[in-house]
Amino acid sequence: MLSKLSRFIERHLQPAGDASPTLSDHQKQLAVAALLVEVAMADHQFSEVEVDNLGVILERKFSLSIDELAELISLAKNETNRATSLHQFTQLINQYCSSEEKFNLLKAMWEMAYADGDLDKYEDYIIRKVADLIYVPHTEFIRAKSVVKASLLTADNL
Repeated sequence: MLSKLSRFIERHLQPAGDASPTLSDHQKQLAVAALLVEVAMADHQFSEVEVDNLGVILERKFSLSIDELAELISLAKNETNRATSLHQFTQLINQYCSSEEKFNLLKAMWEMAYADGDLDKYEDYIIRKVADLIYVPHTEFIRAKSVVKASLLTADNL
């Protein structure tokens, strides 16, 4: 799966010109979206509820086009092979994203993990691994999880 996602990201994540030291917001969002797909696939169950929630999360957070959403979700649904490295995505996040953007990435990943109402140990593992790879302190990792859980509890009580 990561190899196909990598090719998709490479098509869309080339910095504008060699002189550009940053990625555009859109390019960052695509890297983040790939990591959200990884969370969705972590428990080896990509249910329709998760597909729908992935689309909602990506649309709400990143304003991706319908075509980009469809391509990412299609890759996730159709691929079953798992690669072992997240480095190509986390390296981009590390290099081009601020601490606040990294924190928001973790929040989005927690939202994806809780989308089906069940936090699987593999989803937790992927988020923990990404947090380590992007050098987010453990306290911020826990805070992101707490913020998302609190918002879900609040939403459930409405």
